[in-house]
Amino acid sequence: MMKKIFLVTAAVILAAICADAQVGRRYYVDAGWQFNGTFDNRFSESANGWGAYIEGGYYFLPRVAAGVFASFNTNNEYFPKQTYAVGNTTAVTTDLYNSLYQIPFGATLRYRFAWKKVQPYAEAKIGANYAREYQLFSTYGAYDSQWGFYISPEIGVVFHPFNKSNIGLQLSGYYSYATNRSEAFGLDGINNAGFKLGLSF
Repeated sequence: MMKKIFLVTAAVILAAICADAQVGRRYYVDAGWQFNGTFDNRFSESANGWGAYIEGGYYFLPRVAAGVFASFNTNNEYFPKQTYAVGNTTAVTTDLYNSLYQIPFGATLRYRFAWKKVQPYAEAKIGANYAREYQLFSTYGAYDSQWGFYISPEIGVVFHPFNKSNIGLQLSGYYSYATNRSEAFGLDGINNAGFKLGLSF
């Protein structure tokens, strides 16, 4: 599924290079819905659409912008009923949910390939990631939280359809890695991949 998302995004970017010119503002604000998938970890490997993002920046050169970003994601994975050991002498038979909540934020550097109505871009994000893990049984729960270093490359396209307005649409795909670790839940780094769909101002 992630391969298809990246292929579609790449096709949109290639098609966008031939779009008609439009000179937009020197700043941008993007916000919207975020679909996120976690993989290659033992706690929660799931894909959910419970996320959102906001970012903004200023083009200090016609094609290069620096800015800031923040987002959040919640990824839940359900495990059917089985028996779990609790301590050395106790066991419980139940189903459970593993829930991984993340809030990354930090700085961005964006390069847009065209200064037109359709603006394909590549972006790098760097910052911090707050993560909190919940393990929810039928009668009780446990949680852990920690901070980590965050890095994320992103490719996308922004479409400004109106000549006298800076309002547009944004579509992008991304990968990210955070160094969050939890000994309690066997979490050693967090890999994410997904896509964003939102408005650009």
